[in-house]
Amino acid sequence: QVQVVESGGGLVQPGGSLRLSCAASGSIFMIYTMGWHRQAPGKQRELVATITSPGITNYADSVKGRFTISRDNAKNTVYLQMNSLKPEDTAVYYCSAKVRTHRGSIDDYWGQGTQVTVSS
Repeated sequence: QVQVVESGGGLVQPGGSLRLSCAASGSIFMIYTMGWHRQAPGKQRELVATITSPGITNYADSVKGRFTISRDNAKNTVYLQMNSLKPEDTAVYYCSAKVRTHRGSIDDYWGQGTQVTVSS
């Protein structure tokens, strides 16, 4: 079994910064792509950023130049540094991890989400 837990959300003023963290634990043999997604009220969940095991990144156009995704493979952890935050970044942010378990299965695991609110 694999657990994925996010932390670091909160309330921040427009123009401010936040750093989200996400740690995966459990029966992990290898983690492939890790990512961040978000869902605003009344909207569908959308991709924010992803990072592969070697470190190749991909960003949504709306966050390019403001957000940075990184990971620490030794800690099975992924981070999202969010700068120049805008009210439209307000959403629940979810972490995902594509994991190969020790049993050999490969599945996507999701965290419970962490709220980010950008407001003055």
